[in-house]
Amino acid sequence: MRCALWFVLTAALGGAVAGGDDKAPATAKPPAPIVRLFVQDMKTCSVKWADVRVGADQKLVLDPLADVAGFKKLDPAKQKLVQMRESGSLVCVGVRDDADGAFESGWVLMQSGVGYADHGDHGHWTYKTAPAVIDSRLDAKQGNPAHLYRYDGWFYLANDKLNGYTRIDPEGYATNEARSLGQGKPLFVTGGGGHITLAVVDNKVGYACWIDGGGPNKGRVDVSPVGIGARPEPAYSFALPSGGIHGAAACAGKVFFAPSAGVCWADADTGLKLTGERVKVRHIDLGTEGDKPRRTGAFVTHGHHVLFVTGKEAPNLAVLDAKSAEPKPAFLPLAVKKGTHAVTPEVVTSADGKTYALVFHDRVKDSDAADALEVIALDPNGDGDCSDMKSVKVLAVGKSAVEGHFGHHDLAFDANRKYGFFTNPGDGTLSVLSLKTLDVVATFTVGGTPTALAARGGEDHDD
Repeated sequence: MRCALWFVLTAALGGAVAGGDDKAPATAKPPAPIVRLFVQDMKTCSVKWADVRVGADQKLVLDPLADVAGFKKLDPAKQKLVQMRESGSLVCVGVRDDADGAFESGWVLMQSGVGYADHGDHGHWTYKTAPAVIDSRLDAKQGNPAHLYRYDGWFYLANDKLNGYTRIDPEGYATNEARSLGQGKPLFVTGGGGHITLAVVDNKVGYACWIDGGGPNKGRVDVSPVGIGARPEPAYSFALPSGGIHGAAACAGKVFFAPSAGVCWADADTGLKLTGERVKVRHIDLGTEGDKPRRTGAFVTHGHHVLFVTGKEAPNLAVLDAKSAEPKPAFLPLAVKKGTHAVTPEVVTSADGKTYALVFHDRVKDSDAADALEVIALDPNGDGDCSDMKSVKVLAVGKSAVEGHFGHHDLAFDANRKYGFFTNPGDGTLSVLSLKTLDVVATFTVGGTPTALAARGGEDHDD
């Protein structure tokens, strides 16, 4: 069925079937996929999937979106899908409700159906089976998650109303090939509170934050073991100088936090040898905007660098070298127009070895400003120092549909790092960015309100 639909879509886009004569078999095999995409639709509160192929005249073609087998029908009036991550051959997505978790929240784990055979100096991607749900927890006992993380290949879901988080080990589900699946054993770890943000170091210790801006939990960070066989509860806690923690990340043996003023960091204690009183918290001043200190809301890491956006009136991309004994931020002003705001960057090293930070400028609610995607070359001279980063392009993109934390553009990459794929929620479209030319090379209408995106797989090659 999907092969037949592929030919219909190819014809609609002006493509041609190889051979092009009346004798061509109706069941001719379509080109092999170059990546499989998983797309959240905020309108229907569902996850759908499709393969991307190289069609006629080397133009990219998107198969029709299809349902994931076994994905439970959710109520878009009461529930929302939150962050989505891929690891191994699995894709995990969080589910949140509007009743503080009392209606139905939790997570869904899907087998992507895309395998990879590693042959040392090369490997092969296989797209043998369709995706399917292999495990889930959806009920009134999951604590209404808002954040889903992937650290060192494991999934970590913040169970906000339970003051803890769930660790899901993909290895427990026989990942990589679409074969007989084992039954994983998710582990609940106590730590953090409210709107939890989390950093995990080496799959050994988790730093879970409390969102409180004041009171006894202001600036609180709980430190818990997360490894197999460990007792999953805080070994100790410590406090940052300010509260309202809305981001955390682990990088190069340090843990970084995003409280209401600047950035804080501490050395990672993977052996749990410290106590709360012995943790040395350092503060990085980001300056002020008006009468308030600058802050950030979320981090992304790449190698030994930590990146984030800071500032509202005059936003900057900031980069920290986490290997430095005392990390200092390098700043780059962003070309953000009135009526839009810069969101957390995505970082990619392309197939030709160039590293870019990609920052969407999403329009604020009720604004008629045009959305944009700014491309920053992080290390133009390739010396490992990002202080010479520079903006190289600002691209027009489709519309976002921002409502609170939802409705933003999202971005994912194929395994070969030839393309970036991003959603345009306000237009019901999905676009493709060439990481070689930095141009949008295709846009597909998918309907609904496409938001979060995950990708699995790359282009296969003959030996």
